[in-house]
Parts: sequence; structure tokens; C-alpha cells
Amino acid sequence: MVLGALVAISRLLLARFAQGTALLSPQAWALTSVLFCAYWLPELISTIGAVDGPRALRESLVDLRYLPFLWLVASAVADSRGRTITFGGLAVIVAVWTLDGLAEAFIGTSPLFFGIDGFKQLISDRPMCTVEQVMAADRLGGVLGPCNLKLGLVLASLSPFLMFPVAQRFGIGGWVVAVVLVGLVILLAGARASWITYALVLVLSGWTLVGWKRMLGVFVGGAAMLAILTFVSPQVQERVERTAQLATADESGVDVALSGRVRIWSAALCMVRQSPINGVGVRGFREAYPDCDPDPEYLAAWGDGPAFHAHQIVLEVLSETGLIGLLLWLSGAALAWRAWRFSTRQARDRARPAMLALAVTVFPLNTHLAFYSTFWGGLTLMLAALYAGSLLARDEETPST
Repeated sequence: MVLGALVAISRLLLARFAQGTALLSPQAWALTSVLFCAYWLPELISTIGAVDGPRALRESLVDLRYLPFLWLVASAVADSRGRTITFGGLAVIVAVWTLDGLAEAFIGTSPLFFGIDGFKQLISDRPMCTVEQVMAADRLGGVLGPCNLKLGLVLASLSPFLMFPVAQRFGIGGWVVAVVLVGLVILLAGARASWITYALVLVLSGWTLVGWKRMLGVFVGGAAMLAILTFVSPQVQERVERTAQLATADESGVDVALSGRVRIWSAALCMVRQSPINGVGVRGFREAYPDCDPDPEYLAAWGDGPAFHAHQIVLEVLSETGLIGLLLWLSGAALAWRAWRFSTRQARDRARPAMLALAVTVFPLNTHLAFYSTFWGGLTLMLAALYAGSLLARDEETPST
């Protein structure tokens, strides 16, 4: 992020900023800046009265690097050549990570992570992950490794960048093959939130790419694949069985099925009641959790220690940044939708992969990683910049938003 921000600042200086339209259209400048403000201003406002004021202030200051980074990403897709390189590169990354995940499923080790880990040990004589983390891994880690088990979530969010070009180049058959291979890795990666995200990608892309009938066939095949994996993969079986507990009317059973999320969400609502205006402060959830834990006498589903974040975008924004933060986020979403609504068909077509990736990542009826963390926040803002830069490209006249 810092390197990207520095590169962006250098490019802006070389372009003499006043003539910055050489990098982005005026509409793209405006939308990327507005989306940044919708993300960053809640951070800054949440520092007032935060449970951990110094950390909240530090997070808001450090995250200023996102603004030039957003400009850099948007400028990378602001013309036809840039979109071809950037979107094509993302498609290659998704494809390579998928094949690497399949290799790990068959041989037990990710070739990419093995190479990265070996290089890391040459530099520092220390592996990327501890022995305890490796032993505790209960799903595919892929290129991210057993100590960063987010492969399924990342692949699900980035999958539109592979699905659209594959369908255009190889037709329905190629799209189906890509859907199956990526879906298999996402299922084995184990995060049920990624299953929902990927299902959304298939629904929202499949009806335009292959039609409803073929798409329903894909879902039937996916259900069959999940059933097979339930018998051959203990990890998948455990998650399916845990999810089945949602059918019980017992609140504790629902909490177990959601890996302790009910308890976390109850604590988040408590924080909202205590600090409704500007929240407990960005990244202050863990500090505020003990006072809002609804069952402090019982061991949590995740083990010892507090929950680190709300695991749900609306509750995270409300608990950490309050109603002010939620209104700012909604204003950013409204402006992003307005830009889409008033754009041409050609603009929508070229921005569709980025739009879909961003939409499924922030889909509110799902569980999420922390949007105010560097990992997930950076990914989300990158998708926002790809969306703005490709929709409001400088290589054609676009209507004012």
C-alpha cells in the first residue's frame, strides 16, 4: 500500500497534478476521492471518545495512504490498454492460485507457498508459519499459507475477473470448467462466507453469460460436488454439519453453527447502544468486547480471548464508527450506484467484472473479515478503485455524475 501510494504521488507530480486528467477523467477523480472519504472519514470521526484513542488515531492517519493508492489503481484501468493488462493480470492470478490450490488438495502442499516459504527462510532463517499454525490448519491455505487461511474469500471476491474473459474467449464450456475448478478450491478452502460470495458471483454473472437454465444446471452440479466432498473431506463435512445446526430452534445451536457469531453480534449491538453516534473507535472492538460479552462465564466458540471484530460489515461499521460512519458508507454506496446508473452500456460492460467483485465483497447479508484491517480493507478499496477507473474511463466521453 505504501509503495503504491508513493508511486501514485510520483506520477501525479510528473503529470503536474493540475493536468491530472492525463491520468484519470474528472468523473473518476471525483468518484475515487468520494469513495475514499466514505471509508476514511468514519475512521477519523471515531477517534473522538474511542476506547483506544491512540490506536484509532494511528489507524486513521496511516490509512491516508489509501487515497493516492486509489488514484493509482483507477489510473491503471483508465484506458483500454490498461484495462487489458490489469484485468487480464487479475484473471491470470485467479487461475494460477486456483491451480495451486488444486495441487495442494492432491499433494498436501501449495507449490507457490512452498517456494515463498523457502525464499523467506533463505532471508531470515525463519518460516512464514509456525509449526503450531501448520498443524492447526483445517482447510486449504494455498498461496497464502496455513497461517493466513483466507484463500477461499479472496478467490471468491476476485473470481469475476476470471469468469468474464473465460466466457468471452472459450464460451459456455470454458466458463463451466472455470466455475467447477474455482468452486472446488473455494469449497476446500472452507470459509462458508466465501461459498455465499461465490454463489452470488455465479447468480449475478451466470444469467448474462450462459442463461438461467445452464446456470441452474451449474448449481445442481455444485450441490452434487458439495455432497461428494462431504463424504471425502472431513473439513467440508464438519462445516456442513455445523451449518445444519441452523435448523435448530436452540439459540446455542445457532451460535455453534455460526462459529460464535451470534455472541459476537450481540456484543456489537451492545457497543452500538453504548456509543451510537461515532462508535467505540476503529479497531477498538477487541478492547470494548469484554464489557459487552453476553456470556463472559462461558468459553467462546473460538477459544480464549476477545473477538477482534464484528464479522459483519454493517455491525462493524455501526459498532466501530457509529451512525455517522454508517451514513457515510451508505452515501459512498449511493454515489457508486449513481455512477453506474447514469453510465453508458459500453461503460457498464467494461466495468462489470470490477462492479461484481466489489458488490459481492460488501454484500451485507453475509459474514466478513474486518474492513478496517489492512488486508481486507486494502482489497475492498482496490476493487472500488478498479470499478471507478474502468466505469469512468478517460478513453471515452462519459456523462457527468
